[in-house]
Amino acid sequence: MFEKVNSKVVKVNVGQAGGVVARSGAMLFYTGQVAFAPHQIPGAGQGMGGGGLMRMAGQMMAGEHERTMLAQGNGEVHYGFAGLEVHVVQMQQGAVLRAEASRLLAQSAGLQASVVSVASSGGSGGGGGGLMGALRGAAAGVATGTGMFTTQLSGQGSAVLLAHGGFLELPVGGPNPIVVDPQAFVAAYGNVQTELKSAMSWRDAVGRGAGEAMQLHCHGQGVVYVQASEEKL
Repeated sequence: MFEKVNSKVVKVNVGQAGGVVARSGAMLFYTGQVAFAPHQIPGAGQGMGGGGLMRMAGQMMAGEHERTMLAQGNGEVHYGFAGLEVHVVQMQQGAVLRAEASRLLAQSAGLQASVVSVASSGGSGGGGGGLMGALRGAAAGVATGTGMFTTQLSGQGSAVLLAHGGFLELPVGGPNPIVVDPQAFVAAYGNVQTELKSAMSWRDAVGRGAGEAMQLHCHGQGVVYVQASEEKL
């Protein structure tokens, strides 16, 4: 579906793809008869009912969502964003892709998408769903400098990731987890569970540690995508 033009631009035939969802401002140019309309991922931009903490969690979820546009029709669209590197992930049935909204450039419109707490990604982060999952996700996002929520994609189709400085594709499945700096983490694909752990010691408390206070442990079966930079997008 998506085809790389170079390291920073992809193109896609919208009709053959069955529609494309992309972040606002990513469309570079197109040919043919293509229409664009605002789009919203389920669970994003929707407040949670109730008061107090529940409402706050809903506002945080809304704040993490990148505005997106749905392209439909018959034509070819070129996408890119801020000169960042792009990588195309071909989705297979049964696999899941999880990435921060800021790391997603575009995706097939037919993919199932939702917004979940980062603390519950993969089902073993200890966050759980609902209010407590949202609040734990908020704490994790503040501690690591990453977002509080992540976009989850599943189904058959393809998605395009963004990274600063290029991509590293790390296979997950060995006896030891892949340990990633949360700010370098881009996405996880397959059956990958993520767990945020503190790496602080007494040396950090007295200012003599390495400075990597939090680490993201990735285990299971699949692939973890890491950018060659700790710069936020």
